[in-house]
Parts: sequence; C-alpha cells; structure tokens
Amino acid sequence: MHTTDNLTAAGNAPEGTGLRRGFGMHLTLDLEQCDFEALQDLRRTHDVMRDLVGQLRMTALTPPFSFHYAGGAHVEDEGITGFIVIAESHISIHTFPHKRFAFADVFSCRPFDAEAATRYLADAYGSRRPVAKVVDRGENFVWR
Repeated sequence: MHTTDNLTAAGNAPEGTGLRRGFGMHLTLDLEQCDFEALQDLRRTHDVMRDLVGQLRMTALTPPFSFHYAGGAHVEDEGITGFIVIAESHISIHTFPHKRFAFADVFSCRPFDAEAATRYLADAYGSRRPVAKVVDRGENFVWR
C-alpha cells in the first residue's frame, strides 16, 4: 500500500499522452481526543458532510444520511454513522463519543485539498489529535 504523508495526490499523467493514471485520493482520518457533545450530535454530522462537499467543490448525489447507533450490549460503542454519496465517490464519518474518537473517509476521483478537509473535520469534532493519511488509489487505472 502506498501512502503519502504530505496529503497530496500523485497526479501521475503519462508523459505526452494526455491521459491521467490513478483513480484518486482517499483521505483516512482518525480524530482522537474529540469533544464528547460534538460526537453525539446527529445534526452536526449531517451538516459537516453537507458543508464539506461544498468546501471541497464536489457534487452531492444524495443528501447526507446520518444514523444514531445506541451501542447494543456495549454502550461505549454508541455513536453516529454518516455517509454521503458524491459524484466523485463518497464521504463517511463514524463517531464513538464514549471513546472520544471519530473516523472519517473522503474518497474522490478528483484531487482535493486533504489538509483543508483534515482541518475542517478536526475542528468540527474538536479533535486535539487528528491523524491523517492519504492513499493514492487505483495506480493502474487510466482515465481517457
């Protein structure tokens, strides 16, 4: 697996062909030490996904879907799961308030500012320790 630490995509177009190789960027974000109340807020997760789509200039194909999970037999598993389908791929968020954690993914066939997305998501959930990774997906995928 190839990951980049500088949060930028490899934009690797074959010389002189006018083609672009590689499907796109996949930002994975572990948000640690988050605000408990923010992680429990169903509306916040809905609004965060909606607003992030606009900030990254992507195209929503569905409204954001956000669901509360009560945790079943383990209250510490309680949280919010959110998902939005975008023309470029998807954005997902999973929160765990009792553990003060959230996980987010932004997967896109179009390059985007992963540092800005990281800052926005970390701020939205009050994360004091965001851990971001960008994976360049589909290295043998060729756009025509």
